[in-house]
Amino acid sequence: MAEIAGWVAPIATMIAAMMTASNLGARMTGWGFVVFTVGSSAWTLVGVTSGQTNLVAANGFLILINVIGVWRWLGRQAAYEDGGQSAKKASRTSSSPSLFTATGISGMAVVDENERTIGHAVEALVECASAAVSYVVVAEGGIAGIEEKLRAVPGQSIKFKCDRLRLNMSGEAFRSLPSLAPGRWPVSAEAVSRQE
Repeated sequence: MAEIAGWVAPIATMIAAMMTASNLGARMTGWGFVVFTVGSSAWTLVGVTSGQTNLVAANGFLILINVIGVWRWLGRQAAYEDGGQSAKKASRTSSSPSLFTATGISGMAVVDENERTIGHAVEALVECASAAVSYVVVAEGGIAGIEEKLRAVPGQSIKFKCDRLRLNMSGEAFRSLPSLAPGRWPVSAEAVSRQE
């Protein structure tokens, strides 16, 4: 049994890390925590059979943390996600305006005025007083965030579609916007348009 646990522990830990890091929604993250729990349980068994009390103690604590992760992501967060998705789906056949979830903006495809894909949305900045979108940060290029360029597009230059964001500008105009420095985003849409 200890030999099987010795194989299960690292494999489960690696798979769980990939599942949670992939950011593919609440359910995938929740199942990642389930796999982490299996891995921590296997590491605990390895520690017990080899007399490594530090391994037992560390993974006993990790089992507790992983169970909280399962509750949060497969329970509470999945229910939130399901609620948002049900409203989004129902709005497509309703006389009410179509909806999409605000959390769905991150990762949403961004196209130019000619419907050519430019990149994907990273974040939307919303004005507190008016609840209007001040600007959306769009990532272009790169692989897994490496060498990508971030640009802020003013809210009035964006048309929110159900499955994508459409810019009211060409790809060339988008690329002429200044690249954002890491951690130094504009304070307002006006700052974006002044290219500060």
